[in-house]
Amino acid sequence: MNMKNRIHFYALILCIALPAAAAPDERKKSENLVLDRVVAVVNSEVVTRLDLDEQVKIASQQLKRQGTPLPAADVLERQLLERLITAKVLAQTAKETGLRVDDTQLQRSIERIAQENKVSPEAFRKMLEGDGIDFNRFREELRNEILIARLKEREVDSKILITDAEIDNYLKNQLSQGGKDEEYSLSHILVLVPEQASPEQIQTKRIIAEKALEQIKGGADFRQVSAGVSDAQNALDGGPLGWRPAARLPQIFVDSVKTMKVGDVSPVLRSANGFHIIKLADKRGNDSPVIIQQTHARHILIRLNEVVSEAEAKQRLTNLKERIENGTSFIELARLQSEDASASRGGDLGWLSPGDTVPEFERAMNGLEPGQVSDPVQSPFGWHLIQVVERRNEDMSKERQRVLARQSIRTRKADEAYQEWVRQQRDRAYVELRLDEH
Repeated sequence: MNMKNRIHFYALILCIALPAAAAPDERKKSENLVLDRVVAVVNSEVVTRLDLDEQVKIASQQLKRQGTPLPAADVLERQLLERLITAKVLAQTAKETGLRVDDTQLQRSIERIAQENKVSPEAFRKMLEGDGIDFNRFREELRNEILIARLKEREVDSKILITDAEIDNYLKNQLSQGGKDEEYSLSHILVLVPEQASPEQIQTKRIIAEKALEQIKGGADFRQVSAGVSDAQNALDGGPLGWRPAARLPQIFVDSVKTMKVGDVSPVLRSANGFHIIKLADKRGNDSPVIIQQTHARHILIRLNEVVSEAEAKQRLTNLKERIENGTSFIELARLQSEDASASRGGDLGWLSPGDTVPEFERAMNGLEPGQVSDPVQSPFGWHLIQVVERRNEDMSKERQRVLARQSIRTRKADEAYQEWVRQQRDRAYVELRLDEH
């Protein structure tokens, strides 16, 4: 992806996430042409006609760049409005539960995005502005994206449990396939069914899914139908799920995809969340040896509560880091200060593989040299000091096979749980639609 397309990608994802006020000059010009009005009420906030029009413009540009035929204008409008509503509900939930993203954390995220684009933060800002994207709006949209990601990690990811029996069953299935785990590249359309939906509501959603399947079988572009119908977060990208082993797919997908040929489209599939249509883009065997880098790390954790604020937790760790740099043992401080089960071991977390920790922790850990101690790092569990002890490259082993199995199962279960959790948040919110009012 070149620089311009990557910026468009970030802009689209972020702009769809939450509506933000247009730049004053742009808003003023718009008001001279269109009388702004409320198109949806979401709890105590509103989505305006100008907010929606802005998203339609951005989404249309993105779909054209991808070569995806545009859905009907009214269909695209309703899809985008629903995404704006859902994102606003999630952002409200995050803020109500005390999650915050300060300016320092936000700046680090911008610097990381700029680094991924191989430019300086200043150059990245100029590229955004040159592409017609207001930088201040971009910052606030990114802040809300980070909030929602943290909410997901705290409310969904951290609560996923995997049993040894599930891992044993996963490995048994692999063995029955000759030790190989088939991987599939899929695209996906999801029609969500509300929690505690009536039979009539379920039937209405079923009809939507069946009509979408008829369109695809009639020759319509899968990506176009996804953009117009799907409730999945990546619908405007055509619903790609990327390469996934069978263990990272819902069982109803696995049962269907194993009998499909590349290019085939499934019938309408029913799950607890709603109705699904999948397309098999490609498949391959996954039997290559995997060499991974493991990190032996230790940490000190300060948890947040009614008494300990973010500022206090961060300051306590800053003071502890200064003591460590002046010669105090990290291990002894961890035993005395850490609020984690690893405290009795001096904060020792053992050998960690990619995906074993939450993203914020892993990113900070990966940026450290052996022996180095991080600055205070925030995660959904609180604030950490991290020290890397050593690193090693490890080939696949029986123990590692179980770790990979656990990760695959966790990813699949987290995907399913997140869809269900988002649906619950959306259904519990007060939403009043006014799109059809004139």
